[in-house]
Amino acid sequence: MSVPRPAAVIVLAAGEGTRMKSQTPKVLHELCGRALLDHMLAAARDLGPERLIVVIGHALERMRGHLAATSPDARAVVQNEQRGTGHAVRTVIEEVGPISGTVLVTYGDVPLLRPQTLATLLQRHDADGNAVTVLTAEVPDPTGYGRIIRDESGAVLEIVEEKDADAGQRAIKEMNSGIYAFDGELLADAVKRVSADNAQGEEYLTDVLAILRGDGHRVGACVAGDFVEVEGVNDRVQLAAARQVLNRRLLEAHMRAGVTVIDPASTWIDVSVRIAPDAVVHPGTQLHGDTVIEAGAEVGPATTLTATRVGAGAIVRNAVCDHAEIGPQASVGPYAYLRPGTVIGRKSKAGTFVEMKNTKVGERSKVPHLSYAGDATIGDDVNIGASTVFVNYDGVDKHHTTVRDGAFVGCDTMLIAPVTVGDGAYTAAGSVINDDVPPGAIGVARARQRNIEKWVLRRRASTKSAAAAQRALAERDQEKEA
Repeated sequence: MSVPRPAAVIVLAAGEGTRMKSQTPKVLHELCGRALLDHMLAAARDLGPERLIVVIGHALERMRGHLAATSPDARAVVQNEQRGTGHAVRTVIEEVGPISGTVLVTYGDVPLLRPQTLATLLQRHDADGNAVTVLTAEVPDPTGYGRIIRDESGAVLEIVEEKDADAGQRAIKEMNSGIYAFDGELLADAVKRVSADNAQGEEYLTDVLAILRGDGHRVGACVAGDFVEVEGVNDRVQLAAARQVLNRRLLEAHMRAGVTVIDPASTWIDVSVRIAPDAVVHPGTQLHGDTVIEAGAEVGPATTLTATRVGAGAIVRNAVCDHAEIGPQASVGPYAYLRPGTVIGRKSKAGTFVEMKNTKVGERSKVPHLSYAGDATIGDDVNIGASTVFVNYDGVDKHHTTVRDGAFVGCDTMLIAPVTVGDGAYTAAGSVINDDVPPGAIGVARARQRNIEKWVLRRRASTKSAAAAQRALAERDQEKEA
C-alpha cells in the first residue's frame, strides 16, 4: 500500500526541558551524532511532506540558528507563550492558515520513532477515513500515561488521563503517544474550540479528539509495533537509554549488511557513519560524524574515529583520528593520534606513539614510532626514524616541511621548518636539520662526541653509578696488569 503524502508535519519543540538541567534546549541534546529534534525531522522527511513546520519557543535564537544550519527546509513558528500542545498547533494554524490534507503532529523529543511507523499511521488514517488517528502503544506498565478507551468496533471513544481513570481504565495497557494524523481542515476548526479550563490552564491537543467525535467524526487509533519508539526523552537517564536503543539498531543494520562487530555492547556509532561489507569493528570503538570504513578494513580495539575515512584493507588499532584519511592497506597505531588534515597513503604506516597534524604521507612510507609530524609533506617510500620531530611552530607562525621520495630520516632528527629533505637523501641520527638536504646527500648536524674520563667518580661520588664505575675501572686495571 502506498503511503499518503502528508500536507504538513508539525513538530512541537517549544519547551525548555527543565529536567535535563541544562543550558541547552532539550531537543538539541545529541543522540548518536544528531540532535533529538533532527532525528524526528529526518523521520518526517522520509514521508515527503509538502510542509515541514517546527514550533519553537524557548531559546529562540539558538533554535533558529540550529534550524537554519541543519534544516533550511523547515519553517519555524514561534509559540511565544507555552500554553499547551493545543495552543502550539493553534499558533501554527493562525500563522500559516488552514492546511488542506493530512496534518501529522509529533514531537521533537521522540528520536526513536521510525519513519515506517509514521507511514503506517498515515496509511491507517487514510484507509479508515478518520478525522483524527492517534498513534498508540501497548506498554508493560502504563503508569503515568493517558489510556485509550475504545468502543466495540475499535473506534476511539476518548483518552482518559491516569488521574481521571477508574480502576478498570487503569488496567488498560494501550497508551496515548500524543502523536496524531489529522484532517487538516477539521483540525483548524476544532483547535479553536479547545478550552484552557483545567488545572494547568493550558490548551491540550487531546481535547481536539473529543471535539471531533462530538461533531460526529470518526476517531481512530494505530498501534505502534514497539512501545519504545514513542517514548520521549525528558532527562539524562532517558537520553542514555535512548542512545543504547538507537546504537543497537544502527549496529544491527550494519551487521546484517555484512559488517563484523565483535562486541556490540562496547561499540558506539553515529547515524552518519558508513561501513562497507567485510569490515571488522573491534571492541571499545567509537565511530563519529561522517566516518567511512571501506571493505576489509579493521578498526579497533579502543579506537575513536571522527569524520575519518579508512581505506580498504587498512588496519587502525588503539588510535584517535579526527578528520583524517587513511589509505588502502595502511596501518595506524597502536596509540597513534591523527589530527585534522592528515592523509596516510596506500600501504603506509603511522605507528606507536605517533602524532600527525595537517600532514600528507605518500605510499609505502613509514613513521613507525615516537614521532611528531606537523604541517608536512612526506613522499613515497620514506622512512622516518624513531623520535623524529617536525618542528613546525616558531611561536608565531606555522611552517612546512617536505621530505621527498625515498628519503631516510635518522632517529632523533629535528627538522626545523621550513626545510626540505631531497629525494633519496639521508639525515644522520641525532641531527638538527635547519637547511635543505640536497637529493642523495646526507645531512649531519651534531657535535662531535667528547668523553671526560672519571667524571662520575669526581662529580657523583657515593652514588650507585660511582660504585659501578669504580668496580669496572678496577677490573680494567687488573686486566692491564695481567
